[in-house]
Amino acid sequence: MSGSAPVHVDPDAIRATLRAAGLRARHALSQNFLADPDVLDAILAEADPPPGRRVLEIGPGLGLLTGGLLAAGAEVTAVELDHGLAAFLRERFEGDDALRLIEGDALDQDLVRLVEPPYDVVANLPYHITSPILHALLGTPPRPERLVLMVQREVAERIAAPPGRMSYLSVFVQYHARVRIALRVPAAAFEPEPAVESAVIVVEPYDADDRLDAETEDELWRLVQAAFRERRKMIHNVLSRQLPVDAGRVAAALAAANIDPDRRPQTLAVGEWLALREALAPIGPDGRGRRGAA
Repeated sequence: MSGSAPVHVDPDAIRATLRAAGLRARHALSQNFLADPDVLDAILAEADPPPGRRVLEIGPGLGLLTGGLLAAGAEVTAVELDHGLAAFLRERFEGDDALRLIEGDALDQDLVRLVEPPYDVVANLPYHITSPILHALLGTPPRPERLVLMVQREVAERIAAPPGRMSYLSVFVQYHARVRIALRVPAAAFEPEPAVESAVIVVEPYDADDRLDAETEDELWRLVQAAFRERRKMIHNVLSRQLPVDAGRVAAALAAANIDPDRRPQTLAVGEWLALREALAPIGPDGRGRRGAA
């Protein structure tokens, strides 16, 4: 059957569910279970899958979001690392043919090929896997059409940062997609309560024809990675140290891209990185480990 009903719970219900199933939140896996029904409803409203929509869920936990997605008529492929939680989910959703459960580490999966496109992604991501998961989902086709992700609040702000507070991660994600912070989530919304706040971000990838070809894109990331190794230094000094490009070429490229050579890497917008790559090309392997490199 399909169309399981969502379950609205509170912290006491979460604790009771874990005890009844012989489970506990595992600190080593950064497990914190969402226990606020309003936040759950807000995430489901952002995901808003139409009937029959294919959704990849990473880290379903106790299946609260899973149940809501199934109730909306979505076809869910869920990846769960924890053996005990996977067993709990199999029992809870037994007979629901709209759910496909994969037991294993999401980092070991070829995520973009687990679900036939078009598809969306919904996930509650631990901090330590947020960056590699985003790289896996955005860096290789077929990319999802929409991602609704719960992440640590500081990571959400880094991903959605404007020029002036950019990082390599924000440049990477914003090159691939539109990003917005949809909801800030207090620590009290989870059981057990984590030490940090969270946020829900919505990531909407651009069309494939908006991207550079693979070789040119690789050149772009060599440039951006090199610059952010010394993010507090002036960009004309950083690039001549970190890339096999002499200072004269760097100065000429910055002038052609209309970028002040005294700016810091975190102040450049995605469009400026694209212009700088074009002006500086070809860019060989970076100079990591050279004298003066950070």
